[in-house]
Amino acid sequence: MKLRRELLPIVLVLIFLIVAREIFPYAGVMNAKLQDGYEQETIATGLGGPTCLVFDGDLLLVCDRDDGRIVTIDGEVLLSGLIHPHGMVLLDDGVVISEEGKLTRYDSNFSNPVVLVDGIPSGNHQTNAVNLLPNGTLIWHSGSTCNHCDEDDSRNAALLWVNATTGEHGILATGVRNSFDGIWVDDIGYLFSDNGQDAEGDDFPDEEINLLVEGADYGWLVESVDDPNPVGTEAPVATWTPHTSVNGMTTRPANMPGDEHTVYATVYGSWATLLPKGHQILKIDFELTDNGWVGDVEIFAEDVGTPLPITGGPDGNLYYATFDHGGAVHVISPQANS
Repeated sequence: MKLRRELLPIVLVLIFLIVAREIFPYAGVMNAKLQDGYEQETIATGLGGPTCLVFDGDLLLVCDRDDGRIVTIDGEVLLSGLIHPHGMVLLDDGVVISEEGKLTRYDSNFSNPVVLVDGIPSGNHQTNAVNLLPNGTLIWHSGSTCNHCDEDDSRNAALLWVNATTGEHGILATGVRNSFDGIWVDDIGYLFSDNGQDAEGDDFPDEEINLLVEGADYGWLVESVDDPNPVGTEAPVATWTPHTSVNGMTTRPANMPGDEHTVYATVYGSWATLLPKGHQILKIDFELTDNGWVGDVEIFAEDVGTPLPITGGPDGNLYYATFDHGGAVHVISPQANS
């Protein structure tokens, strides 16, 4: 009995530390650790739930998922009344915004909405980023409604192509459980993140960076611990820690390390593991090998809280947003004395 009383405070302290470590990334109390020679500044807070960052010239625009708005980092509301906006792309003559289950085109001043696509089901995940391919076609990331199940609508767990004028659309790739974002890289093609299912333990499956092959199946529902890349499915070109939620992607800004085949990606973190993982920004250097393009992944920044969207600025610096602090935007740049 005495031993139990002596051990109780120790057990309580250990429980507290585990719970605190689990909560800290989502409470905005982490201190970012960056690669040597770089520094970070928080340039905006109170932006709700940022899911996209898009530069319009020098003006940085933010999708605020929580409040259903498009705002500037100064808090000016450009558009409101949206349902969980997750992505935005600027066209020469308009703006396209991805919401939960819907894709809408607006004039450049965010007026005169025209619905391009509607009615895509949502559940565990929703429709995410929308980007522009070099040929002018939109590519739209559509998440699964569940963790691991057959979908009633084939447009879920897929990448979709969409005509930016007519709304005509179809499926580019399947077996993509929850792809948050992607980026076109010259010489390589369209690279996109994909987060795996959470029902097979802490060590499977890896989070993936994939290279788009039109018509390919990327393995959700058919992959397994024993066979992570079944015959007939497209294998990833880079991987990261399982259940960490690799999300936003951008090409290398001019002031960041790397070359023309380097991309940066955010790692949000997950509640699906006993101890927290992720809360990082990755630097991924791609190299053409005998087996095609392969990405070498390293941590560029860690303990960054809850990063989701990321982009390069016209000033050559790296911008990303977190859900902590009620929605904050940060910029990473070379240290003045480095």
